[in-house]
Amino acid sequence: MRSQAFGDVFDRKEGKFVAVASIQLGQLWKLKETGETWLVTKIYSEAFSSYAMLRKVGGGEADVRRVKVDKSSEGASLPGYSFAQESEDF
Repeated sequence: MRSQAFGDVFDRKEGKFVAVASIQLGQLWKLKETGETWLVTKIYSEAFSSYAMLRKVGGGEADVRRVKVDKSSEGASLPGYSFAQESEDF
């Protein structure tokens, strides 16, 4: 079974973890350490890297993080986070 590094989206048909196609505004991601849910509020590029700004769901103004987007041929992921939505069709 493939590593759970790429978004941790479980495909029930395939029976394995797969990457998300892209990081998008409004997606929910869970911090693997604590299980806290974070919302993608902004995506931007700097030179050759992309970053996602995350805001903790139910958190205050100080609960904002900048996370570098990992991209591969399999898709995109946020290191230390797992995709929290069952489907990308929202």
